[in-house]
Amino acid sequence: MPAAVRSKLLLVACLVGTLALAVTATAFAGNGGFAPVEGVSPNSDRINESYTLVAIFTGAIFVLVEGLLIAFMIRFRRKGRPRDAEGARIHGNTRLEIAWTVAPVLILVAIGGFVFYKLPGISNVPAATAAGGRLDVKVEGHQFYWQFTYPNGVIAVDRLRAPAGQTVRLEITSPDHDVIHSWWIPALGGKFDATPGVINVTWFRAERPGTFTGQCAEFCGIQHAVMKATVEAMPRGEFEAWLAQEQDAQAAGTGTLGADTYAGACAKCHGLAGEGLIGPALKGSALVADAKGIEKLVREGGLRMPAVGKGWTDTQLKALTSYLKENLGNAG
Repeated sequence: MPAAVRSKLLLVACLVGTLALAVTATAFAGNGGFAPVEGVSPNSDRINESYTLVAIFTGAIFVLVEGLLIAFMIRFRRKGRPRDAEGARIHGNTRLEIAWTVAPVLILVAIGGFVFYKLPGISNVPAATAAGGRLDVKVEGHQFYWQFTYPNGVIAVDRLRAPAGQTVRLEITSPDHDVIHSWWIPALGGKFDATPGVINVTWFRAERPGTFTGQCAEFCGIQHAVMKATVEAMPRGEFEAWLAQEQDAQAAGTGTLGADTYAGACAKCHGLAGEGLIGPALKGSALVADAKGIEKLVREGGLRMPAVGKGWTDTQLKALTSYLKENLGNAG
């Protein structure tokens, strides 16, 4: 087989393989990989609308440019001319050149105008006096979990409960000793970095009850892949009842804060049953019965373990040590 033919066959095989991989990836992605997930918050709807407009323009331009490229390749191909023969001379077309200069400018103006029209509704948090009121929640990104603090002091880990139909304002940050994370629940809005010492503000208003998932979108370490977040939108009455009940339970040390903290901050490295994963086994270890030893370890870190609980309150730390002693200690 001639070398030229072999090179062409190899090129075709590479192109077919690349296309197959691209199609496979989009097939496994949400919405076929071609569109964002369905938005359930006004700001996420505006993001999706902006995406759709840009996709339509860029898709049309792609089809036009590639179509003309193929047409020109066929129309002006060499045919039977010798390799050293010059092609036909083609003179410029002033009107066409003006058109393809002006058209992209108009397209960019249209896209930019639409995006700037939508931007305030995406970034501006509705006032607390707006209909339905507003809930403010502090969001902290830690290695490798999300922690939420409500106005009444209630703490939640990895699962943010919120009232459906009410604006929720999020203050997103990361402790000074931590790394950069990125908060992203696609159905509820855009991606915002959790940067140490910096507060970024965003919001959402879930239009219906439901559970919406997201993922830390900034590589933050060896367990980045398991740093997921869930927002559970609840009917407003149910949410208020849960918040009041959780406040009393955490104050009394009878809530699920210990179990939630272990699942979010410890189990991702040490296993749900303390059996050990990338971290050593905890089940049956003498350490789990040593409250002071646990406090020193989670607040200061050790070996490869980051200081996962450096900023914890005494209530949260006590909830964790009690959970460890009861469920993973020798007696347990």
